[in-house]
Amino acid sequence: MKIGIDIFGGDFAPKANIEGAILAQKEFPQDTTLVLIGDQDIILSCLSDHGANPDDFEIVHAPDVITMHDHPTRAIPQKPNSSISVGFDLLSEKKINAFASTGNTGAMLVGSMYKTHTIPGVIRPCITSTIPTVDGNQSILLDVGSNADCKPDVLYQFALLGDIYSQNVYGIKKPKIGLLNIGEEESKGNLLTIATYKLLAESEEIDFVGNIEGRDIFSGLADVIVCDGFTGNIVLKEAEGIYSLMKKRGIKDAYFDRFNYENYGGTAILGVQGNVIIGHGISNDIAVKNMILHSFEVAKSGLSNKINDFFNK
Repeated sequence: MKIGIDIFGGDFAPKANIEGAILAQKEFPQDTTLVLIGDQDIILSCLSDHGANPDDFEIVHAPDVITMHDHPTRAIPQKPNSSISVGFDLLSEKKINAFASTGNTGAMLVGSMYKTHTIPGVIRPCITSTIPTVDGNQSILLDVGSNADCKPDVLYQFALLGDIYSQNVYGIKKPKIGLLNIGEEESKGNLLTIATYKLLAESEEIDFVGNIEGRDIFSGLADVIVCDGFTGNIVLKEAEGIYSLMKKRGIKDAYFDRFNYENYGGTAILGVQGNVIIGHGISNDIAVKNMILHSFEVAKSGLSNKINDFFNK
């Protein structure tokens, strides 16, 4: 198995990515190779600075960079030699089993859809976030930013994607699916959630447990929580804000320590033909390491192929 990482992605590239790659490589099985994608001279210099052996990695030269300021749609075709573009070329050609980056999220979404392509039958790919629950487990929240406006059939598909993700990557045999709403009752919500509730309730493909209110997001009532990307992004940023506020105030708590993004590293883009993982732009070496290890778990599970099989059955 080969896992590709964009060495130029994120605010602390290439240092954090190289350091994270070195840490992850030590935990990989012997039959797994980490492919470092970026300027070869810079990669070799960074590996040397850290006393790492270049022979432990595969290096693919990609001298250009898609920055956080580049327009996502234009950047991919205008910078074909960038680390993100080359990474998607390798993934689409099946030369790597997964591709991970902490770089431009928009470019990663565009590359996923137009280089590896959306799985037939999937209306809109989406991204997820891991939410720690008070019972020691975790829930999956989706979408968290890639689709600000959604229709009921799109949210229904998010439930299906989250169900497959939860089963195959997190090992939950029958995930409980909840719909994020302003009340528990079926009649509560806006036109979108009321219509989506009906679709989810009538589905025989998932275990729908009903509406989940904002106060219950961290309760563990649902393994998968479905919402539009506008709402999901606000929830995600609120969780990050709570963690940052507690750190600033010097409050130590084992549960809230699990809000630290470093623990999760990255999240898969669901609904595209390839295993694509995106990480936080401010990722340090620990976050990058965990992003790479999560990429390995996603690739090992065959997630993309299983989603493809489900929608083509």
